[in-house]
This record gives sequence, structure tokens and C-alpha cells, in this order.
Amino acid sequence: MDKIRVGVIGVGALGQHHARVYASLPEAELVGVVDALPERAGELAARFGTKAYSDYRELFGKVDAVNIAAPTTLHAEIGVHCLNEGIHVLVEKPIAHTLEAADLLIQAARENDRILQIGHLERFNPAVVALREIVTRPRFFEAHRMGLFSPRSLDVDVILDLMIHDLDIISLLAPSAVEKVTAVGIAILSSRIDIANARIQFTDGCVANVTASRVSMEKVRKLRLFQKQEYISLDFTRQDLAVFSLKHNAGAPLPEIMNRKIEPEKKEPLLLELASFLEAVRGRRPIVCSGDEGRHALALATQIREQAENVHAREFARGGE
Repeated sequence: MDKIRVGVIGVGALGQHHARVYASLPEAELVGVVDALPERAGELAARFGTKAYSDYRELFGKVDAVNIAAPTTLHAEIGVHCLNEGIHVLVEKPIAHTLEAADLLIQAARENDRILQIGHLERFNPAVVALREIVTRPRFFEAHRMGLFSPRSLDVDVILDLMIHDLDIISLLAPSAVEKVTAVGIAILSSRIDIANARIQFTDGCVANVTASRVSMEKVRKLRLFQKQEYISLDFTRQDLAVFSLKHNAGAPLPEIMNRKIEPEKKEPLLLELASFLEAVRGRRPIVCSGDEGRHALALATQIREQAENVHAREFARGGE
């Protein structure tokens, strides 16, 4: 396989960047872009020197792999069809809108022996890569992911839209099983939950407090964690880490607080993600985020959403009495 022939399905706010990156990668040939809006597909096709399509099935027989950035509710339908055609698939996070739909994707990938990678982008953030090298046994997480309101991704709530990024990273760093989840959520500007907070307790005693909002006045992407005698703060946007540790000096009555900053070389996570997908398709590296891992993040997000919706329903009923 000289160049991997790729198609991008859905070229809206996210998909257009996938098309841009594929067009720039020497190991990929961007065969076409697909969108329900013909004018948008045409504009992107002209910009990146490829063809525009309005039906993803027109890519069959022309591509080795596809990148699905269509609405979440269509991930399974499109992905299963492509996998059954022998096409490798990278699907944007979340893997699907329900666990049943996620299972269909995983099963189709297994039956057809095709790559299924889930687009949990923050795994490729250089700061996250650096964090994974220094985390030992985290005891407490505090995550905040806030953004301005946008009409994008309103087919899902803020838990599946934003919070799931942090749920995936926390699950990587604290791999023990989830013991208990409590959550609250409120719909503000859409019909779905726009602000949510969850407290997750793991069986090893670790606790995570996770907040996500898509109706904030500023953009915040931060994760803080505590482990024995160490506090680490990660800024996803700046791609850096601040580490505070206790140093015990012989003869000193009190330990000394040491701090250091880790600033890995800044790289575009999307570029790294798509390059890793192409390497997986070639069989040169394992899948960075498999269908099973994407399902795990979705299962936790679903548990949080159900808990938040139940709390909201009880509060609404109480208010109406």
C-alpha cells in the first residue's frame, strides 16, 4: 500500500480539520469529502483538491479508510456499513450515542478484521503523554472543561460532547473499576444537559470530580490530580504541566515544596491522531484508542447522564408539588 486512500464523512466544524490534515499527510490520499450539505462538501473539496460527495456510499471501492465526523447518532449506521465493506474506520468521539450502537461497531470491526479507532483527541495532547509518564497512583482528580455556547453537537448533551474527553483520560490514569457515581446536570440553552458535574469513586479509593459546561463565558481545559506528596496541574490548551512535590531534607523540621514546569514540544493532537490511525491501518502500530476503550468512556458517560437526568427529574417533580 503506497498511499492510504481516505475519505472524510462529515466536514462540519470538526470534519473540515480532519480533511485539512489528511490533505497534508504524505502517506494519505484524500479521495473525497462527504457532507449532507453539497455546497459545504464542494467548498472543502475545492480547497483541498479532492472530490465532493453527498452520499458516503459513493466512497465504496475508492477508499481504504474513512474518517467519520458526522453527527454522533449516525456513527454506528455509517461505521458498520463501511466496516462491512472492508474499510478501516476512525470515528469521532463518542464512539456512538448508545452502548448498543457502540457494540454494533465493535462487532463489525471484529467480524471484518478491520481497524476501528475512536477519536479521543486528548490522548495525543503532548501534555497528556508527559503526564502518563509521571503518574503513579492518583488519589484525587479535579477536571474542568468549559466552553462558549455553539450550535455544534447539539444532538448530544455536554457529557457526551465535552466531559467524555476527561472521563477517557481519567480512566487511563485511574484504571480501577468505578464503584459509585453521583451527578447533576441542567439544560440551559438547549433541550439537553448543558452544564454537568459528576463525582466518581473508584474501587481503589480514588475520587474524581468532573465539571463540564458549554454555556460558559470562557474556554477552560484543565485537569488537576493529587498523588502521594505530589500535585500536578495540566492545561490542555497550553499543553503544559505544573508539578508540585514535597522534598524531605535530612535535619529539616519541615519538608520543602519543590515545583517544576514540564513543557513538551507543542504539536497538533489531531495531526498525531490521524497519523497514528494510518500507522494502525498499515499494521505498524497498535490502535491508540480501540472500540472497547471508546465504549468504556461511553459507558461511564452514560452512567453519569442517567444519574444527572434522574436527579433533575426528581427536583422538577418536587418543584411542581
